[in-house]
Amino acid sequence: MESQTTPQPLHRGGLRMRRRSLLALALSLGSVLAAGQAIAQSAPSPQWSVRDMPSQQGRTFLVTGGTSGMGYEDAKALAAAGGTVIIAARNPERGREAIEQIRQDVPEAQVRFATLDLSDLASVRALSTQLKASLPRLDGLINNAAIMAPPQRGVSADGLELQFATNYAGHFLLTAELLPLLRKSSAARVVTVSSIAVHQGRIDFEDLQSGKAYQAFPAYAQSKLACLMFALELQRRSQAGHWGITSLAAHPGVAVTELVARGPGLESDQGRQWSANRAHFQSAAQGAVPTLYAMTSPQAQGGAYYGPTGPREIAGPLGLASVPAAAGDTAAAARLWTVSEQLTGARFPDAGAAATPAGR
Repeated sequence: MESQTTPQPLHRGGLRMRRRSLLALALSLGSVLAAGQAIAQSAPSPQWSVRDMPSQQGRTFLVTGGTSGMGYEDAKALAAAGGTVIIAARNPERGREAIEQIRQDVPEAQVRFATLDLSDLASVRALSTQLKASLPRLDGLINNAAIMAPPQRGVSADGLELQFATNYAGHFLLTAELLPLLRKSSAARVVTVSSIAVHQGRIDFEDLQSGKAYQAFPAYAQSKLACLMFALELQRRSQAGHWGITSLAAHPGVAVTELVARGPGLESDQGRQWSANRAHFQSAAQGAVPTLYAMTSPQAQGGAYYGPTGPREIAGPLGLASVPAAAGDTAAAARLWTVSEQLTGARFPDAGAAATPAGR
């Protein structure tokens, strides 16, 4: 006769261990599913343009860094398609000018400005609080704003290296803070803008803030690699936790914007090289196409990375961008996520927390 034992209740410590095990399993399965989807991803039509965007009537978007460059083109195209657009950037005067220009081109545009300094985590929280109090939901977030390769190491208000803070950490916190609004949308998307510089980037966990040795372009490449890793990890966690958020990434190739002039400067070696070759680069409007496809196309797929497909992906027709091995390292992505939560105070839901999106 077999002996029978009465099951004993799990103690709190055991429950925590079990939850952590289930979370790890869910994320592992999510990683496998995401990898399978990446294999099955189909390339977009190379001829896709903003003219192919479906109506965005009734949808609300936030675009960071939308006063110039690709962010401006994103905001204008979304407004022209009928969307309500919030441009979030540091300079209210440049914001006013951008909105005036958009309304000249799109008289019916529903667009407004909100002050945001991504390098200041208090500013990120302040804007998020305002939006959560004023919006019923948010349908799309474009993490676009960036600075590139300032010659001298800068430090944010929170003690982070300025490129890491502006390009990555501020967007990480912004996404976490706005997740409740995004989850109220029936089809929310987050598009995070990366760069071809990711192929030269690496995440230096021993010196994330470049305090030991600052090199301008490697620090930029690290911040953009972090952006791509975040976009892919956000998709995995959204799938595992049923958050109802589709996360995608895009890059513009090399586009003619103010990024070089405001970073290393046009008189630098990099600036002179950029100026000499700018005829071969994309316009800001062309550079915005991968982001707009990722945000609006019904064919765009979660976890995909879009960009131009010409030589070295500098310019050319729209397609699937190449993902460096470092960006596909799920263990490193999970570690970066944990470190980023610690650095910013951001808190995302547990992977097991199911989403309950409200209808639009």
